[in-house]
Amino acid sequence: MPIFFHILNHNITPIFILIGLGFILSKKFTLDIPSLSKLLFYLLVPSFIFVNLYEAILRIAMLKIFFCGVLLLIANDILGRIVSQIRNYDVGMKNAFKNSIMFNNSGNIGLSLIILIFSSAPFVVEGETPYLDEAITTQLMILVLQNISSNTIGFFNAGRATMTVKDSLLRVFAMPSIYAIPIVFLLKHLEFDMTQTALWPALVYLKNGLVPISLLTLGAQLAKTTFDFKSVDVHLSVFTRLITGPILAGFFIFIMGFHGVVAQTILIAYSVPTAVNTALIAVECDSCQDFASQAVMVSTIFSAVTLTLAIYLARIIFPI
Repeated sequence: MPIFFHILNHNITPIFILIGLGFILSKKFTLDIPSLSKLLFYLLVPSFIFVNLYEAILRIAMLKIFFCGVLLLIANDILGRIVSQIRNYDVGMKNAFKNSIMFNNSGNIGLSLIILIFSSAPFVVEGETPYLDEAITTQLMILVLQNISSNTIGFFNAGRATMTVKDSLLRVFAMPSIYAIPIVFLLKHLEFDMTQTALWPALVYLKNGLVPISLLTLGAQLAKTTFDFKSVDVHLSVFTRLITGPILAGFFIFIMGFHGVVAQTILIAYSVPTAVNTALIAVECDSCQDFASQAVMVSTIFSAVTLTLAIYLARIIFPI
């Protein structure tokens, strides 16, 4: 029970405060949501990916975690296609549903949650946190993959509702995030310290603005959303993300032989709710905005319970 209230107070409640502020502002003033989404996808998201990748110490062992994440993306994509076939979704709804289960909130919930868990009892030994670095590195690999894929595959999926395959691909290649990745790897292999330039603090400021601006924008979008709390599609998405998602993650953890800190981190990372980005991408592409926004909200609410269970099970199934 203490874990539940800690997650609720330190992870879930702050998110809803920011979403609520965005909701109130949008009701009181006229906020231009398309402009906010462009600010996010053309400045904040690429800066976030760039800074995290540049600062990350990438080891060969971490590629196994990255590969596990790729397999989970594929598995959730297939699962989304199966559900869509059963429910007879059109192209737009099928891809919105796939986005809602493929991409999770590994940033402002996942990363902060992992830091909280592995820097507190029972993972503190004589005042030290010996497992924290390994947990953060594992979470960062998942975070980078989720951000890259949501801003490429996610955009492609959302764009397919109103565009041809060619136009959807052109939309993906028009996003700065896709170019941040090769630039980072190029700079990491050059004898050049990016952190000593005047550009670095600006990129860090932009990166730090991603979470609050994303949540405020989601709140503004929700103010214009027509809610349907009886929507089977929303509840099906939430069940798949919060229940089926961790089960799939557990399956791949066993298959790939992860254990201890890494296994616990992966299971928890894939138990978090639907990514806020999925709703913002839906706004940017004008595709199933109401469904995407509600999937984020409802999954975040229910994750207060399911995340607590996932943390408890992770400690039992994958002891250190």
